[in-house]
Amino acid sequence: MADWHEITGGVTAPRGYRAAGIKAGLKPSGLPDLALILSDVEAIAAGVFTTSQVRAACVDYCRQRLQVKHSARAILCNAGQANAATGEQGWLDTLESAMAIAQALNISSDSVLLASTGVIGQRIPMDKLKAAIPQLVAALSETGSDAAAGAIITTDLVPKSIALETTISDRPVRIGGIAKGSGMIHPNMATMLAFVTCDAAVSPHLWQQMLTRAADKSFNAITVDGDTSTNDSLIALANGESRTPAITEMGHEAEKLEAMLTAVCQHLAKAIARDGEGATCLIEVQVTGTQDEQAARQIAKTIAGSSLVKSAIFGRDPNWGRIAAAAGRAGVPFEQENLKIQLGNFLMMENGQPLAFDRKAASEYLQKAAAGAYLKEDTVLISVSVGNGHASSKAWGCDLSYDYVKINAEYTT
Repeated sequence: MADWHEITGGVTAPRGYRAAGIKAGLKPSGLPDLALILSDVEAIAAGVFTTSQVRAACVDYCRQRLQVKHSARAILCNAGQANAATGEQGWLDTLESAMAIAQALNISSDSVLLASTGVIGQRIPMDKLKAAIPQLVAALSETGSDAAAGAIITTDLVPKSIALETTISDRPVRIGGIAKGSGMIHPNMATMLAFVTCDAAVSPHLWQQMLTRAADKSFNAITVDGDTSTNDSLIALANGESRTPAITEMGHEAEKLEAMLTAVCQHLAKAIARDGEGATCLIEVQVTGTQDEQAARQIAKTIAGSSLVKSAIFGRDPNWGRIAAAAGRAGVPFEQENLKIQLGNFLMMENGQPLAFDRKAASEYLQKAAAGAYLKEDTVLISVSVGNGHASSKAWGCDLSYDYVKINAEYTT
């Protein structure tokens, strides 16, 4: 069993954090579009960002900040405009945003991290953003996580939030997170934002290592449509307000903290995959039998990202041949006579040989998942084994529906 339990509060569940989300007029819809997370004290900061060569100004800004200074107090996020591919003026807007929120909070601008999401090629309306900052700061609250989660979303159907608590050195330690993401999602980060807060004390180098590993097992293991974005950002703060001894090297307490951090990231990642534009269910792919975890993850991600597999799941068609084909093209060598494929409880292939199964019942299994409770009973499980190796990994995705094309065909119109 997990050595932690779920609590309420999102990013404001850990001690020493406040958050806010307001309507600043940045979105044409008039919905909330500006969020702020603030630590009462300087917090150790770590980040994982998009691997795209076309990056938003906020991504380059955060990378530069974290290379120079491994701490921060505030994260400001706008929704509506990506501020990506906006040239020199987009960079200047980013610097101006950091300065404006820093002045309002009476902190140094190098303690501010930034994130943006929205349409690529559009600048942030700086007059509206700056005019809204006093209201945003005034709205900061120890119960403001839900408001912040609602202000960072774009095409998401639902906000995404989680908080967990464990015990370290006989004191409660909490990690909370919020995220956004629905389309343009693919491993190596995606058009997603995730912000994580923690009240443990962790050394900067170790916190960055923990976050990188957690990202590989969560946000880098999901796919919706195969498109990586320009703005992907995962930022995590650890402010030490739990008053536990500082964790400076791997050991039992560090392993417990990292496991809980990974659990938070995986919950948010699965929520993003399930919220894929037009999706009706979550797909979880479990791969075993490889020689190393990276190979298993590669196969799992290839299957979860296959348009043919995703379409079959949407059509409630237990076409296991598409799963076999995706596994075979993942770029991981294995002997096909070792291939085993299972959909839910239906064993469809073993030792490289097709097996008889109840096709109607398997289709009903897919139908039941589509009708299941959100993020509880709506998961289609695909299990694949490729050999006798001891490594394994998972990846998550969603089915591919007619609505995905409709949503993205009309995204800017």
